[in-house]
Amino acid sequence: MPLDDYRRKRDFAKTPEPSGDRTRRARKTRTPKPLHFCVQKHLASRLHYDLRLEHGGVLLSWAVPKGPSLDPRDKHMAVRTEDHPYDYGDFEGVIPEGYGAGVVMLWDYGTWQPEVPDIDAALDTGDLKFTLDGYKLKGSWVLVRTRDRPGTAASQKGRSWLLIKHRDHWSGPLDITTFAPLSVKSEGDFDDILAAELPDTWVTGRPGTGGVPNKMLRDVVAKAAAKIVNRENAPESIAPRAARAKKRKSTRG
Repeated sequence: MPLDDYRRKRDFAKTPEPSGDRTRRARKTRTPKPLHFCVQKHLASRLHYDLRLEHGGVLLSWAVPKGPSLDPRDKHMAVRTEDHPYDYGDFEGVIPEGYGAGVVMLWDYGTWQPEVPDIDAALDTGDLKFTLDGYKLKGSWVLVRTRDRPGTAASQKGRSWLLIKHRDHWSGPLDITTFAPLSVKSEGDFDDILAAELPDTWVTGRPGTGGVPNKMLRDVVAKAAAKIVNRENAPESIAPRAARAKKRKSTRG
């Protein structure tokens, strides 16, 4: 089953991530439903961006360590990961422990269209061209599978891809990850998301140990804790209003 790997890696008694039990309801229509995509900025043991494309009732997923680039000269590594449930497409929040523990931000969201006649065939050949229409990412892109290195483990074979922006009206030298770093759902940063639902387990110990990425996570936890203290010390007329996380309603079909 497409979501077996996804479910096997998670304990849904501990994580707020959707289990994938609910699927997108099929509707009879003369025109095809738009396919959704999202990019989730994930601060865990390492910072990376997860590109997810809706197909066949699930979200095809690639982890992009450096994030998407609008410069066609950049060929950013994209590692194919397990399919995710459709409901994951608007997820933003804190994974307190276990697989993927960290903070997930909905960094971009919109619709996508394949530029190939058969998505499955393109995945098999390792050359998937598509168009994005999101808040931050637009225009033509391609995912190209690269050759496996000698000695690649059987479980890792076929997972190495490159994400490349095609030259068009939406391409250019702008670093979009730096220019537009915040959530399209809550309009906040990692510390804002964490402050809204800081798990008790993170007060005494956060996921991971040592290293630059974990220093980044420690800094985010410290900023979130400071915001909680300031919120609790605010006047009563302000505190309740500040305590509510601002979240946009999903526009998913």
